[in-house]
Amino acid sequence: MAMMTQAANLVEKVVGHGENAVTEQDMTNPARDRAKYADPSGETMKALCWMGKNDCQVLTVPKPAIIEPRDVILKVTGSTICGSDLHLYHGTVVELQKGDILGHEFCGRIDGMGSDVKGFNKGDRVVASFQIACGECMYCKKKMSSQCERTNSNTVEYGMYGGNTAGMFGYSHFTGGFAGGQAEYVRVPLGDVNLLKLPDDVPDEKGLYLSDVLCTSWNCVVDTGVKDGDVVAIWGAGPVGMMAAEMSFTNGAKRVIMIDGGAGSWRLDLVKSKISKVETLNFTELPKGQSVTSMLKEMEHGGPDVALECVAGEYAKSWGHYFEMLTGAETDTSEIINEMITSVKNFGRCGITGVYVGFTNHFNIGSLMERGIRLIGNGQAPVHMYWEKLLQMIREGKTDPGIMLTHRCKVDEMDEIYKIFDKRGEGMQKIFVQTRFSDPPAEGTPALTSFKR
Repeated sequence: MAMMTQAANLVEKVVGHGENAVTEQDMTNPARDRAKYADPSGETMKALCWMGKNDCQVLTVPKPAIIEPRDVILKVTGSTICGSDLHLYHGTVVELQKGDILGHEFCGRIDGMGSDVKGFNKGDRVVASFQIACGECMYCKKKMSSQCERTNSNTVEYGMYGGNTAGMFGYSHFTGGFAGGQAEYVRVPLGDVNLLKLPDDVPDEKGLYLSDVLCTSWNCVVDTGVKDGDVVAIWGAGPVGMMAAEMSFTNGAKRVIMIDGGAGSWRLDLVKSKISKVETLNFTELPKGQSVTSMLKEMEHGGPDVALECVAGEYAKSWGHYFEMLTGAETDTSEIINEMITSVKNFGRCGITGVYVGFTNHFNIGSLMERGIRLIGNGQAPVHMYWEKLLQMIREGKTDPGIMLTHRCKVDEMDEIYKIFDKRGEGMQKIFVQTRFSDPPAEGTPALTSFKR
């Protein structure tokens, strides 16, 4: 993958960007051009930077400047690590460059604004969507903010996918090249569109997760069409899978079966302890001769109605796919998707929310066609479509992101935390990362833990 990243960076440099973007591209660290991107005060901040495969470091870098009239500068009061950040950590997402600031889930207080920002004031508590939308294009007018046409001009992504996604914070130059929020300050382009005010009765420890994980889980459930009486199987008991289980019940599911195993086996117990109705299946403890598919068909006649993929395509289960990915013969394994296809009832529905970046081999297209399986790419969740509804659900107690929160830590220790999170260690499900600007922990949330070795 390192060679693919270098090649993609070279192609992008030679071919150049498209002409569709209305905001600055490839500003992944103010240190890249201090005269243009750094705040003139000279103030610095701590930020988590990608320095190479499996190597992230907390560095001191310049505070970002306002460079466009609709920019908002946030003092970050909360951020987190997402499972999809591990794809960057592992170098499986192309067009990363040394020094890129990571992090796409964050909230904060407004520190400064460009002259054209309307509807916000300095000091407002806000959460940012992980995608950057213009608010005016064909997709934005339909609240499909993750597919904005005007914030990502990367030509490699366009060539691979036949179209661009929106720009995204802290997620490589493949998605526009925007500095992320695992830092003490962050610049939010088109800030009047991409920020949502947080009310006083919603603490950062809940409001933060509107930036991605809550909207991603909700989109997974509703886009795949979970409805009254459905039996739902979820691959992956991480934060997205956990919240998708809660939200499946909210949308009328009769049963939810959670599948995980290996180093993540403990997460099945965590989910069960928080959502007692969930049933679990550990793929590393299957009876001899049984598979995930055969067990699901024993648990439910014909299999589940719906399968939700909340893992990702980089985790090979067999040596065959491991070596194909290692040699670049494929970028993603088809194993989980094949399990989903063969597990669901005829005319069942399979939704893919975990990140898949390129191409896969050995896909069971025969079962898909012959049995009428609906395979749905849920896409990057359109946060703007859901975040106001989900904020109201939090306020009314209809969803509780607190069930997945296990740790609170400092941004200074993010480099160590990535290593723990990657190994699924320390019982770490979802974390809240505080900065020097954060409020004290909200009642009922985890106390500060240090992981400094």
